[in-house]
Amino acid sequence: MSAYLMDLTNLLLRWLHVIAAIAWVGESIYFVMLDNSLKKPQAEADRSKGVAGEMWAVHGGGFYHNQKYQTSPEKLPDDLHWSFWKSYTTWLSGFALFCAMYLSNPAMNLVNPSAGWAWAAKMSSGEAVFMALLFLFGGWLVYNRLCKLISPNMTRDGLLSVAVAVMMVAVSFLATHIFAGKAAFLIIGAVMATCMSANVFFWIIPGQRRMVAAMKAGEAPNPLDGKRGKQRSVHNTYFTLPVVFLMLSNHYAVTYGAEWSWLIAVLFIFAGAAIRQFFVVMHQGKKQYGYWAFGIVCLLLAALLAAPKKPAESPGATEGSPAVSIEQVLAISQQRCAVCHAAQPDRQFGFAAPPLGMKLETAEEIRMAADKFKQRVANHTMPIGNLTGMTEEERALIARWQP
Repeated sequence: MSAYLMDLTNLLLRWLHVIAAIAWVGESIYFVMLDNSLKKPQAEADRSKGVAGEMWAVHGGGFYHNQKYQTSPEKLPDDLHWSFWKSYTTWLSGFALFCAMYLSNPAMNLVNPSAGWAWAAKMSSGEAVFMALLFLFGGWLVYNRLCKLISPNMTRDGLLSVAVAVMMVAVSFLATHIFAGKAAFLIIGAVMATCMSANVFFWIIPGQRRMVAAMKAGEAPNPLDGKRGKQRSVHNTYFTLPVVFLMLSNHYAVTYGAEWSWLIAVLFIFAGAAIRQFFVVMHQGKKQYGYWAFGIVCLLLAALLAAPKKPAESPGATEGSPAVSIEQVLAISQQRCAVCHAAQPDRQFGFAAPPLGMKLETAEEIRMAADKFKQRVANHTMPIGNLTGMTEEERALIARWQP
């Protein structure tokens, strides 16, 4: 029953998280498109009222006329639309899901027994949870400090963008060398997502509230509030596609399980930002395909780094060594893998059904899942956290097996 309840909780939290994220990201992308598509107003009456830009659009059988005021409009409506609950719901549901899926069982999901850094491989459950939370909240503190130090008046945003990119390279390198691969990619994305939601909570919405309060009091809003909100909103735009990839990556061990996983994460982050930039400039009336080209080059490099390598020979193996039999593989699988990948998984690992729908209890089941089985064993993403103690000799033997 406990495994069932955990699965049900994960499902409902994931559904809520995806719904909120779609709503937040969709609205964010729409407003960035709107902001970059505005034209100077044609009517003199609109210009005299402070309208800085407008856009006509048709959608769903109706026509829409959007206007942006650079200064205070004559009157603010009582039902002014605010965009923040989607952001908060996305982060809160995502954090709850992270707690349920990773922090609740850190020994299995966070700790990487094969980590190159000895202290990381031997982290206790408490240390692993502390490190994960340190990445999330420490990442926001570092990012926010960079914004304040480098471009406090929004005059050096280009240099700030470079600094944030360097920060994410460092986060990717550290996370993949400390945590288990699947958790590492998720934590990299969670650092960016935390920065996005914190931008809304600490800067964008408070600045907008101050602007509204000033307008209602008949005062001129502080222009820095608008500029700062725009700066953080732009950052959120470029974080969006990388975060979506990193949140999906836990389904694809070919990325987080690769030897150069930190560089693969970096390349996907840069590719996502470049592709997003293409759409930003396209909405400004330009089409600079160099951004697409850069993104595709990054993805090709990531694909090359993730490509499977020739398996290492098992100790004592020679050119004339006998072929590895299915019986040898089955014996290893039954000892190391079938505790989870079974019709009735061992409940101590928290699975109500075999992970990935893959059963490895019989020779036929192993043959049917051969490619994925060999890949996951080779890149050390199975067994999870190596809780069953699969040895390097056993991994090498499975790699030599020819289905």
